[in-house]
Amino acid sequence: MNQTVHDELVEIRDLRISIHSEGSFFEVVKGVSLSIRANEIVCLVGESGCGKSITALSVMGLLPADVAGVTGGEIFYRGQSLLGLSPREMRRVRSEEIAMIFQDPTTSLDPVFTIGSLLKEVIRAHRDVSRSEAEELAVRALEEAQLPDARKRLRSYPHELSGGMRQRVMIALATALNPAVLIADEPTTALDVTVQAQILESLRTRQKERKMGMLLITHDLAVVAAVADRVAVMYSGEIVEEASVNDLFDNPKHPYTQGLLGAIPDITARRGALHAIPGRVPPPQVTPPGCEFAPRCAHSIESCWEEHPVLLPTSVGKLRCINPQPYST
Repeated sequence: MNQTVHDELVEIRDLRISIHSEGSFFEVVKGVSLSIRANEIVCLVGESGCGKSITALSVMGLLPADVAGVTGGEIFYRGQSLLGLSPREMRRVRSEEIAMIFQDPTTSLDPVFTIGSLLKEVIRAHRDVSRSEAEELAVRALEEAQLPDARKRLRSYPHELSGGMRQRVMIALATALNPAVLIADEPTTALDVTVQAQILESLRTRQKERKMGMLLITHDLAVVAAVADRVAVMYSGEIVEEASVNDLFDNPKHPYTQGLLGAIPDITARRGALHAIPGRVPPPQVTPPGCEFAPRCAHSIESCWEEHPVLLPTSVGKLRCINPQPYST
């Protein structure tokens, strides 16, 4: 089947994930639905603990089996269910079709192996090539990730590289096999602003050149504004708002989204307190009967505490809110 640039590559439908802790099961992802299309960057944003990373790990089939598991819903890649694949079939999908850049390159790169051995192992595990051919492909992947002295770096160990260089190695590892979908989980964490911009530009260039679908997980709204086509806002295991990046920033409708945007410091203001969303994301053990954001919401009404809102389509996207209010800066 011929694919257009707007076809869905990954489709998540009503995904539910539970974790096992202290003899009990707690639902941490609660009916998430999200799609990733070719040639599109989707940003998944929200505070820590909202379920962003565990959603991504479920797409990759990397949930720790003794701790977490999918308890409902479906994950499709090009129309095929990923949840029904055998471990061998899932290994083929991983890296060849869907790849992931993990949050911390310091812990993701094995310190006892050189960069070259890590890259060549990935390439030869999925491609029938000789050692010399694998080395050339590894060099090309590092060069495309804009790592200086790529051939020389094949002999380097992770501790010999800076944080930004290690992140470029992670990009090379994830994109060496030309996947159709790339998941990037906080790829600019702990990097300075200049290096962040370089890493994001490198990712965006690779994504556009290969028309990949990308899911970028972040809580940095500046990153979202710079690269996203579409944004999904996640709170307490649920998608609460989804819209194009322009619609979301121009007219956020959910109080949580409004709070996130309102918390961005205004460098033009000479005085004034920083705005913050009161309270915290509720722990998974606590499931209120109504809206999970109601305890932190300035616009909550009685029905917000009694009725759980449904994610419904709007003129520009989707919204989960009983009492939306106009956004004022």
